[in-house]
Amino acid sequence: MSDLFDSPGATQEPPASRPLADRLRPAKLSEVIGQDHLLGPDGPLGTMLSAGQLSSLVLWGPPGVGKTTIARLLADETDLHFVQISAIFTGVPDLRKVFEAARLRRRNGQGTLLFVDEIHRFNKAQQDGFLPHMEDGTIVLVGATTENPSFELNAALLSRAQVLVLNRLDGAALEALLARAEAELGLSLPLTEDARAALLAMADGDGRALLNLVEQIAAWGARTPIDTDVLRTRLTQRAAQYDKSGEAHYNLISALHKSVRGSDPDAALYWLSRMLKGGEDPRFLARRITRMAVEDIGLADPQAQGICLEAWQVYERLGSPEGELALAQAVVYLALAPKSNAGYAGFKAAMAAAARTGSEPPPKHILNAPTSMMKDQGYGAGYQYDHDAEDGFSGQNYFPDGMKRGLYYFPVERGFERELKRRLDYFVKLRARREGEGK
Repeated sequence: MSDLFDSPGATQEPPASRPLADRLRPAKLSEVIGQDHLLGPDGPLGTMLSAGQLSSLVLWGPPGVGKTTIARLLADETDLHFVQISAIFTGVPDLRKVFEAARLRRRNGQGTLLFVDEIHRFNKAQQDGFLPHMEDGTIVLVGATTENPSFELNAALLSRAQVLVLNRLDGAALEALLARAEAELGLSLPLTEDARAALLAMADGDGRALLNLVEQIAAWGARTPIDTDVLRTRLTQRAAQYDKSGEAHYNLISALHKSVRGSDPDAALYWLSRMLKGGEDPRFLARRITRMAVEDIGLADPQAQGICLEAWQVYERLGSPEGELALAQAVVYLALAPKSNAGYAGFKAAMAAAARTGSEPPPKHILNAPTSMMKDQGYGAGYQYDHDAEDGFSGQNYFPDGMKRGLYYFPVERGFERELKRRLDYFVKLRARREGEGK
């Protein structure tokens, strides 16, 4: 029954009838493109193979970068029987059969490399099911995932497997793959130089996607060079990789936030556009953009928060795509606004102080005394009404008695906070004078 999960048998299709991606599948690890950091002599896989010792692995990377191919070739290099399953189509009964077949193989002197595609789709109990078979050597597990393993895989499984990160294919790797494809097809694609560059961009780091596009272009049988406009008219742009609940979601919002904080409106607009193109909810972006105004601009530009709220409201009125322009304008404003996290840092410091001294009562002189009993206990006694002071400032203590005066807000010399710093310094001097007069 385990043969259902094994690699294909001896039946071979004629080469020309097989997809180009299958025909160009590397026959040895040295032919894998774009992953030299793993497969080179000093890389983790190169080192393991040199030592003749392959441990369980999790291959983490985007689609079309060679995860399945590497797993298959690792089995060849180490004389392990290759078994491939997908977490999408495999249930617990199927796993039991796979493990039993691996045990029989082991008794006959052959190990098993079990390749699990989309391993992150297994639940916790299913993932736990691999552990005893990994520990006793029944299988060498090689899992493949496009999701961050630290979010999606059990700590117990991760502790028994080394996580290797595969890179998306860069321009040089895609160009090398394109050259291989042209050699296999026995032709040079009839593309202008700009169209050739556009083709590589359309693949978006995915080698399999590139080869599928190459097959389409070759099938046109064009006799004159195809320019960029014709290419984009005939081909559908590959959708960008974006998971609204996965790592890309958090990576791109981080990139947007840091671009705003770094006062780079162009980068901020780019990351905003990447998220919108990926299908992100504009309301999520409106909320996060407003958060940026509060956290990173603060009182250095008090208008920033209002502009974000207005942009949010405009989006609610107009919807997509028209309302997205309001969000873009808010992002540009934030990127160019003076920056200060003084209010944010001050609030965090005050919250920490409140946690430490959470039971301390306010000083009695600032407590109201609505009853005679409270007046008898000293509530409100000695309170100085600031408006009665000549300069509108009494300088009294407003912290709990016995607590050292806290200093939390330190405005910066930028934007409107420069004026707030001037006011704060003024009150610091007045307070020191009042304290001197009271001695």
